[in-house]
Amino acid sequence: MTDAIDEFTYRRVHACPRDLVFTCMTTPAHLARFWGPDGTHTPEARIVVDLRPGGAFETTIVSDALGSEHTMRAVYEEVDPPSLLVWREVDSGMLTTITFDDLGDGTTEVITRQTGVPPQYRAPQARAGFETSLDRAAAYLRRLANEQTRHLPTEGQTTS
Repeated sequence: MTDAIDEFTYRRVHACPRDLVFTCMTTPAHLARFWGPDGTHTPEARIVVDLRPGGAFETTIVSDALGSEHTMRAVYEEVDPPSLLVWREVDSGMLTTITFDDLGDGTTEVITRQTGVPPQYRAPQARAGFETSLDRAAAYLRRLANEQTRHLPTEGQTTS
């Protein structure tokens, strides 16, 4: 992670093809499996993905311990599958830009850049929580990659 006063950049490499990583970031059924920091969950029914410039991106994270909720409402500014997502949060104005780079070896580098980060999201606890959400996404993608590997035919085997 690198940062400036109101800007944060995170880089992660996932052992998954770019199309799969992009799909996981843009499909409510996948997002519900990892979206939000540790100790929270995001019900699939509370995720809106209207994947087009001007379309809505909304998530409601629910605290597992307290049941309290936090809804993030954003509008997509750019969508270029499977390489780019850009959205701006309605309430804070924070801009999130995510690039998905195919590294050519079956892995994908994901770079998340947030600019105009409001003070409450700059606090160490908030940053640590965001890091746990990236960890949850990485673990979910590892599980998907492992499942795909288990279902691949071995040499000499054919699929029907």
